[in-house]
Amino acid sequence: MSQRFATDVLVIGAGAAGLTAALNLADDHRVTVLSKGDFSTGSTPWAQGGIAAVTDPADSESAHVQDTLIAGAGLCDEAAVSHTVRNARAAIDQIIDWGVEFDRDGEDDGYHLTQEGGHSFRRILHVADATGAALAKTLAERALDHPRIDVLERRMAIDVISTPAAGDSRSLSTSRRRRCLGAYVYNADQGRVEVFQANAVILATGGASKVYLYTSNPDGATGDGIAMAWRAGARVANMEFNQFHPTCLFHPHAKSFLISEALRGEGAVLKLASGELFMKRFDDRGELAPRDIVARAIDHEMKRLGDDCVYLDISHRPAEFIKSHFPTIAGQCLQFGIDITKEPIPVVPAAHYSCGGVVVDDNGATDVEGLYAIGESSCTGLHGANRLASNSLLECLVYARSAAAHIRGLPPANQANTLIPHWDESQVTDSDEDVVLSHNWEELRRFMWDYVGIVRTDKRLERAARRVELLKQEIHEYYSNYRVGNDLIELRNLVQVAALIVRSAQLRQESRGLHFNLDHPELSETATATILHPSQHDPLNVPQNG
Repeated sequence: MSQRFATDVLVIGAGAAGLTAALNLADDHRVTVLSKGDFSTGSTPWAQGGIAAVTDPADSESAHVQDTLIAGAGLCDEAAVSHTVRNARAAIDQIIDWGVEFDRDGEDDGYHLTQEGGHSFRRILHVADATGAALAKTLAERALDHPRIDVLERRMAIDVISTPAAGDSRSLSTSRRRRCLGAYVYNADQGRVEVFQANAVILATGGASKVYLYTSNPDGATGDGIAMAWRAGARVANMEFNQFHPTCLFHPHAKSFLISEALRGEGAVLKLASGELFMKRFDDRGELAPRDIVARAIDHEMKRLGDDCVYLDISHRPAEFIKSHFPTIAGQCLQFGIDITKEPIPVVPAAHYSCGGVVVDDNGATDVEGLYAIGESSCTGLHGANRLASNSLLECLVYARSAAAHIRGLPPANQANTLIPHWDESQVTDSDEDVVLSHNWEELRRFMWDYVGIVRTDKRLERAARRVELLKQEIHEYYSNYRVGNDLIELRNLVQVAALIVRSAQLRQESRGLHFNLDHPELSETATATILHPSQHDPLNVPQNG
């Protein structure tokens, strides 16, 4: 019989979004935070650039809004953009109060602000080139010290559990008539499934870039929250918009090390192997063009020339400036024999950020009552068809606070008569065919890279759709017959997310933002979000109990 836990709020994910929500709830709620690894395994510590917010009197909220709308290629929800920008300063002030020390400008002791692609002002607050690591450390320390927050590591949620609940058809969608009760969770240390009952569940599991063969993300970015919400009955939106970061370090031993956009904000230029500059041929803004444009330009030049990479060069700036502003990048590159103060950095694009996700409102609430999604797993409308640089951590902070405020305002829920059933493993066995998982994992990520990458075609998408459906059936059968483990849980989520990405890409008959289709190169006159509903698109959309 599975062990059962009860809590007021269950937060699945221990990055910036999850821990910020937990800390904003914990004064009057018992909060349980689940991390599928330890605190160092999420995406937050990997964030280098910083957090976009208006702190300079020369800047303005209207300018930040406008920059975000332009980068989003006409698909941003203006209300969501305004909500995020308007609440940015309060979110920044809170983490400063908690102990995050942003870099200061020595001249007047104000904050040192950087500028990144798509921004019309210097507005990026940062801690050198390791802002995410500094934020993650501060949040983790406060959460671990809080008496009303229980942090459980190496716990991987399998499914959130929803059941029909009272409600009316005027809600956000028909599936809002479902109520979230908690989740089934795999304890990796003990190899067993546990039941967590909660009055509210917050999905803060990050993005899904691990669906691609090459990514800047850590191994855990497997789209868990998106897949779980979909299976629970929530809609997803804009899954076709996968941001490929233009500049990841190209080196056989570097795996997936990101070279921050902040380098280009400080004057770094992109070059071909010949030394020729090329960005001005693609956009008048050159290296400060939005990421989708820069990534496509690099992809075009690599394919045109047959080169393995291009080069990012900041060596014309003073060596001390480079070392003081980018110590992490300089140190990491030096480990691979690249001195960025003297030579250019070999770089390639890599899958970086999921702009789509679970449909939520300004409170982070999904279609399913009691279920919230925040951070990269959600689709708030902020990013549209392309995320503006350094708006991601900002979105995490703002919507974590919004979700916490909404949950604090809800009446106490009584779920004593709606207990989640125990996990049933009576019909499953241990697998002796784990090679199937590794083969399917490799096949999925490779065809997603080849067919659903930076540049797409109708034929490539058709091929991907056929392959993903075969994999879904195979993994569903595997999941139904064998005991779960980390690899199976993640692969099940990845194939579900891949199916959502492919279907969304097929539905968009235009090229907009991060979605570029050679068969539909023009921009449609009307910008419309791609919204998928589980009851209409997925016959296998049923959470399995054992």
